[in-house]
Amino acid sequence: MKKIAACLVVLVIVSCSHKKKIPDVSDIKVNLQTIRFEKDFFAIDTNNMPASLQALYSKQKGFSQDFFFNILGIPPFPDSVAHDAKLFLSTYKGIYASSINPFENFEPIQEEVKKGLQFVHYYFPKYPLPTKIVTFIGPLNSYAGIITPDNSLAVGLQLYLGKDYPVYQSDEVLNMYPSYVSRRFEPAYIPVNCMKNIVDDIFSSNQPAKKSTQLIEQMVDEGKKLYVLDAFLPYTPDSLKTGYTQQQLTNSFAAEKEIWTYFVENDLLYQTDPTTVGPYVNDGPKTTELGEWSPGNVGQFVGWQIVKKWMEKNDKTTLQQLIQTPAKLIFEEARYKPH
Repeated sequence: MKKIAACLVVLVIVSCSHKKKIPDVSDIKVNLQTIRFEKDFFAIDTNNMPASLQALYSKQKGFSQDFFFNILGIPPFPDSVAHDAKLFLSTYKGIYASSINPFENFEPIQEEVKKGLQFVHYYFPKYPLPTKIVTFIGPLNSYAGIITPDNSLAVGLQLYLGKDYPVYQSDEVLNMYPSYVSRRFEPAYIPVNCMKNIVDDIFSSNQPAKKSTQLIEQMVDEGKKLYVLDAFLPYTPDSLKTGYTQQQLTNSFAAEKEIWTYFVENDLLYQTDPTTVGPYVNDGPKTTELGEWSPGNVGQFVGWQIVKKWMEKNDKTTLQQLIQTPAKLIFEEARYKPH
């Protein structure tokens, strides 16, 4: 395969995209509160588990069942819940203690999520907005965030304690989350990941059932998601939304033409083999085929640029129409050819 031969040393970009048209959503009312489940859970009396758990169920009825049975994976039997919950409390008390100070004031994060929800309502007025953020401490190999059955945004604080948190540097955790993943375990990613969950939820109910297989379709589908996420979080840095480092993002814009040329000259766009396609649409520290300067999942960057080009040509298109437009058609009509 041909590789990009250009040596990227210092890359400076004036502006790689047109100025965003950001609607005024300040008058959109969003009711959102934060429920600190982890505080109530870690405050229970382990010497009297049955009564303590019952009190927790009464106070946190909406989330308790999800937490014990789905997140902790405890069998739904009273003895199992009491035993396994007590063991979890003992094992994770240090992680809970580490979460107290950085998340004592959760209001700034709540406000960022609330702003995102205002944009969600603007673009998708029929979408049922969450009214609660529920914070919890779960297993390290569990969720960083989910949308619960009662439409709450559940946030696992155990995966947002800062990239330098010592537990993340242990061999056990590094096997689960390499450093290129754990560097995103920062509080700033909480609003982004909350909105990503909503984007996925919207796509699942609006996108055609056909699963894309060709690389170009997969890239455009990822680009669609990133375009919608950008609409929900227009003031959030693109590095947080893409998951790239700022340098990787800068490199990608600077080498946009070379990246596209690489895909075309190596006949990759219509490939369907997962082994061939995977390096360009999966997360990673870099895209090995392109070089050390590149981000992993560079395909979402390319797809994002294609979608932006198509939307510039179809500026009356709603986000819902964008989601429902086949990826292949977007690619063909965009006539994407970076300079």
